Amino acid sequence: MLVWISEYLVKYFTFFNVISYLTVRAILALLTSLTISLIMGQKVIDWLQKLQIGQVIRHDGPESHLSKKGTPTMGGTLILASISISVFLWADLRNPYVWVTLFVLIGYGIVGFADDYLKVIRKNTDGLIARWKYFWQSVIALIVAFGLYAYGKDSSVTVLVVPFFKDVMPQLGLWFILLTYVVIVGAGNAVNLTDGLDGLAIMPTVFVAAGFALVSWATGNVNFAAYLQIPYIKFSGELMVVCTAIIGAGLGFLWFNTYPAMVFMGDVGSLALGGVFGIISVLLRQEFLLLVMGGIFVIETLSVILQVGSFKLRGKRIFKMAPIHHHYELKGWPEPRVIVRFWIISLMLVVIGLLTLKLR
Repeated sequence: MLVWISEYLVKYFTFFNVISYLTVRAILALLTSLTISLIMGQKVIDWLQKLQIGQVIRHDGPESHLSKKGTPTMGGTLILASISISVFLWADLRNPYVWVTLFVLIGYGIVGFADDYLKVIRKNTDGLIARWKYFWQSVIALIVAFGLYAYGKDSSVTVLVVPFFKDVMPQLGLWFILLTYVVIVGAGNAVNLTDGLDGLAIMPTVFVAAGFALVSWATGNVNFAAYLQIPYIKFSGELMVVCTAIIGAGLGFLWFNTYPAMVFMGDVGSLALGGVFGIISVLLRQEFLLLVMGGIFVIETLSVILQVGSFKLRGKRIFKMAPIHHHYELKGWPEPRVIVRFWIISLMLVVIGLLTLKLR
């Protein structure tokens, strides 16, 4: 929105020309979402406590988690509000990719909100029925998938970028729709599974957002895209503003979510953040990069799949408990140790992911 205002004011005050620079707006988006999160964080926590919106704890989980019962949840509403306001202020709203990411962010946030509402306020421990949860996630993902395919059919928008191979970029055709669906829904649920310890999900979220901020800037720049031998995609540069808004909102939320947490993000936050990473990776044509940079989310998801599969097929469990962060808790690791070590692994994976762009 401020881009439009600055374009008018620059006729009278040349200073406003600085708003036209993408990097400036990206930094301002980060600072804006961070400031909103820090200022509004305690107010949101107090409001959630007043409404008695407290976390429901599984009785079959680690005993140390029983003390978390009643901690305010649904703090993801603060994250979504911070990101959305910041993006509306600093992004170029004429860019269709901005609206696509906001559609997924808010859409998945609404699905997560419904799940949290039923669990916490209606006291339905199962939350939103699984088939309805996946149904609405699927509807949102498929709307985006078909829309993007119709817009960019047989162009750089629908190619598959393969790591390490600069000349391997096949056109996906209708497979693009399936890939987009799987990535968005899968990413949304992967972050949701990871959000089980204080600050565990939000810091990898910040790292991945930082990685995608750099990639979106390069993908939207003709010269750097050619240098890295990745597809140049016209509208992708503006996603840098979305990514830095996520960084700011994530860091602001971490202020209150760090161990011992004063608030949890809930499904409203984790589903939305995962979904938006899915759509960003699709728009940048970097689905494989998301697998690498978001490796912590992938590991957490695979641990659940392996645990369930092993129990059904062999009657035995591989881990003491899944997702895998609970396995290490039950092995005796203090919660802060699990969290920080997973953060370190996440940072390493983001760096490795960025290196794959150069090693082509």
